[in-house]
Amino acid sequence: MKINLLNFTLPKLEKFFEEIGEKKFRAKQVFRWLHVYGAENFSDMTDIAKTLRAKLEDIATIDVPHLVSEQISSDGTRKWALEVGNGNKIETVFIPEDGRGTLCISSQVGCALECQFCSTARQGFNRNLDAGEIVGQLWWANKRLGKDPKGEKLITNVVMMGMGEPLANYENVIDAMRIMLDDNAYNLSKRKLTLSTSGVVTRLDWLGDDCPVALAVSLHASNDEVRDRIIPLNKKYPLNELIAACKRYLAKSPKNYVTFEYVMLKDVNDHVEHAHELIKLARGLECKFNLIPFNPFPNSGFESSSWSQILRFQKILQNGGYITTVRKTRGDDIDAACGQLVGKVHDKTKRQEKWKNYIPVKEV
Repeated sequence: MKINLLNFTLPKLEKFFEEIGEKKFRAKQVFRWLHVYGAENFSDMTDIAKTLRAKLEDIATIDVPHLVSEQISSDGTRKWALEVGNGNKIETVFIPEDGRGTLCISSQVGCALECQFCSTARQGFNRNLDAGEIVGQLWWANKRLGKDPKGEKLITNVVMMGMGEPLANYENVIDAMRIMLDDNAYNLSKRKLTLSTSGVVTRLDWLGDDCPVALAVSLHASNDEVRDRIIPLNKKYPLNELIAACKRYLAKSPKNYVTFEYVMLKDVNDHVEHAHELIKLARGLECKFNLIPFNPFPNSGFESSSWSQILRFQKILQNGGYITTVRKTRGDDIDAACGQLVGKVHDKTKRQEKWKNYIPVKEV
């Protein structure tokens, strides 16, 4: 089987080249062709000796996800369904804004976690994406979008917020992010590369040592009772452990704050007392809150909090001393908004059967 060179960080590619009897500097040349210039095949690499190109053709490949469909929202958001083998499909989203363009990247085919308000979770889980499939989404999107009139790439920020829990696919995600950060590849700043996690505490500590980037935490509850029900992972890593891990992470983070994502679910986590609990929970931790109106999907069992309740919740957090924003919903008309990505997952967990008799939790 041929080796996909998109899976290699530069140090790993250099090692691979030495193993096949080539000079290390050739690896850097090939690496730049792959990621800076977006080479689709080895014949494009015109400053590489023909003999080396022929060798690479025999043993290696440049294998990226394949486009299945593209949808463009009325607000300019783009969603791509990409095929990753055996009938599995993932989704990747590009969000254009004034002065920046953000690409939301998936890390797994489906998701092994069971967050109850997330459409991706309803699809179950098939497998982890490899590093080439993760970084290949950025490779592909750059090719698809082209450049602006000044010759600059349109993608300025990347968020690991698509399908899957990034820290559950740790090694592949780390390699992919290292490629994104490499100045011989995409040259992203650590401040412009964000990893979002539901709170895999032990691996959050690893991330701080191995590849600290901007951190967003899917919090979504102010106490363990509610979080246990809507994010089952909380039973393994309760809030006190998660908050402590966030404090440790800040010592190594490129930013001086953690962003807490909080989806607003009517009569579940949106009461006034929940806002006051969040203020106490986050005490002593530099953080910002990003309130997310729930994006509905079929048979979700949840409703979004009213706009007036979201603004009331925001005001309480702001009065408590925390910068609190309300996320502008983007791409909801093409199911590209937060929590709506589904792709196509050949589910190994049989989770879809479990949702047939689902009764949503409610606060009383």
